[in-house]
Amino acid sequence: MAMPLEAIRDTLAIEVRTPLQPGYQPILTPQALALLADLHRRFDGRRLALLEVRAEKQARVDAGALPGFREDTCDIRATDWKVAPIPAALQDRRVEITGPVDRKMVINALNSGANVFMADFEDSTAPTFDNLVQGQANLRDAVAGTIEYTAPDGRAYRLQANPAVLMVRPRGWHLPERHVLVDGEEVSGALFDFALFTFHNARALAARDRGPYFYLPKLQSMEEAALWDDVMEHVERALELPVGSFKVTVLIETLPAAFQMDEILYALRRRIVGLNCGRWDYIFSYLKTLRAHPDFVLPERGQVQMTVPFLGNYSQRLIRICHRRGAFAMGGMAAQVPIRGDAAANEAALAKVRADKLREVRNGHDGTWIAHPALVAVAREVFDAYMPTPNQLHVDRDDVRVTRDELLAPCGGTITRAGFDNNIEVALRYLAAWLDGAGCVPIHHLMEDAATAEIARTQLWQWLHHRDPEHGGLRFDDGTPLGMALFDQLLGAHVHALGASDLPGAMRAQTAAHILSALTHAPRLAEFLTLAAYDSLA
Repeated sequence: MAMPLEAIRDTLAIEVRTPLQPGYQPILTPQALALLADLHRRFDGRRLALLEVRAEKQARVDAGALPGFREDTCDIRATDWKVAPIPAALQDRRVEITGPVDRKMVINALNSGANVFMADFEDSTAPTFDNLVQGQANLRDAVAGTIEYTAPDGRAYRLQANPAVLMVRPRGWHLPERHVLVDGEEVSGALFDFALFTFHNARALAARDRGPYFYLPKLQSMEEAALWDDVMEHVERALELPVGSFKVTVLIETLPAAFQMDEILYALRRRIVGLNCGRWDYIFSYLKTLRAHPDFVLPERGQVQMTVPFLGNYSQRLIRICHRRGAFAMGGMAAQVPIRGDAAANEAALAKVRADKLREVRNGHDGTWIAHPALVAVAREVFDAYMPTPNQLHVDRDDVRVTRDELLAPCGGTITRAGFDNNIEVALRYLAAWLDGAGCVPIHHLMEDAATAEIARTQLWQWLHHRDPEHGGLRFDDGTPLGMALFDQLLGAHVHALGASDLPGAMRAQTAAHILSALTHAPRLAEFLTLAAYDSLA
């Protein structure tokens, strides 16, 4: 008989600091929580030390240094080595769909026709405890093949034959899980997500040669990757699985990681199968890392496309490095969602998706991401036409040579009033919805998640805090100056409009505005919007 949850605190020194809802006990079993406690005690001190290293490196950049390639890892970059063989289930990843872990989304994504579904506990899931635990239950049922859902209108959803391969993205190393304490200490969100998923599903997936498989977010160094490798080996041994059973793809979505692609592959060489161009978080990290450098101010986000040099260089360098090492180079997210009722606008949006995927496949990417099931066919059509093989590991891209300056070079462009206003609206509406428990929100026919909201709020801070020597401040394309007074005025208008609407987050508009205003007025750019807002989460 399972031990009552109320007894866990006494036996394992684990405290669950939230009311325990019906359905939690099958996920928060004493055995699963014991694995989490073990991981916390073994690895959390190392995680916290690595976060301190991040802060120290950022301080050096804030003081005037620029990111670059490591001198102590030249041999790793120069010598020939390969990652471990890629399992059959992951040989063809031409279309991957991503989304949150709510029950309907899990079913629809697995049934979407994509090769892979990345179930996301990070950027597209607001980390309410109910979202997290119910998400784990949804994935457990999906792995078992028993997941079903009946919508309020009576429509029934269940798994079809041959669903997409499941991959799971736990939260990044920087995020805590405040609802669970071990020995009086908050556990890591990453370890919480990973421990529960592996405990309930790893053996079943391994028995079917399906991993388990993971996407690892927001790494900044090979040492952070090595921590994941050690965590995974420990759990593999604890669950009596062969070391190397757990396979991972790493998102290169931070600027520091772009200078350590070889090193990250090397640290995870027993289990890594690829790197992914996490473009939106990468733009955010570029802005955040170079926040103290006025020469690296970017134009409005609509003008920062993958065709601009610093993003194109990053993408093509990733392909070259991955294929040299025998790993896949995955393309980035298309954030468009269908535009209903306007055929011309919808076709224009789909044309942008096709052009983006055509660029990726011609450059040598092995697959791509989309955020909505309606885009699966569009992405597949492009990759099927230009990638007749399961992948493009044979495309070596030895023609690519990228210097530090080419990875850092900012792009030209402008700031329009419309772009400034859109950043305020997106940051406010996303944050309000996140505070209300929604992790991804369609806004103006784009699927906005934490990454795109981070770009919006970081650009606002950057534009309003950097000074132009000639004019005293940055200006719109029509020559008029930007200023905090205009920000405050537009924010007030959007708060009023959101609060009076029936849009997601309408009831949290005032709280979201207070947080966004404080972050934008602050003299120092906050590291993460989600950390700043975590204590106000529903």
